[in-house]
Amino acid sequence: MLEKQRKKYRRHCKIRAKIIGSKKRPRFSVFRSNQHIYAQLIDDEEGKTLVSVSDLKLKKNIKKMEMSSEIGKLIAEKALEKKIKEVVFDRGGYKYHGRIKAVAEAARKGGLKF
Repeated sequence: MLEKQRKKYRRHCKIRAKIIGSKKRPRFSVFRSNQHIYAQLIDDEEGKTLVSVSDLKLKKNIKKMEMSSEIGKLIAEKALEKKIKEVVFDRGGYKYHGRIKAVAEAARKGGLKF
């Protein structure tokens, strides 16, 4: 298990070396645990989180994929309220499929540009 964690951490570091969020184009960071999913928009220049959303406050009766889509829609709505239209996507070392892909596609449909 430690080797798996090390590989994920290494992938995440490679991604973070190339991606930097700014006030005009913040970093859209996604974290996925076994049961929950979290997304936030981060301004790396100031080190501040501009918008954050998690599935902890949403209904628990829906499936993980549907929950991920809801998270993508919610973060897009909150970002547009703060007049943020463009973001840099940070998949956090995860593969771009499943719940991570669902969050990204829902955010794109919600009006964010990657």
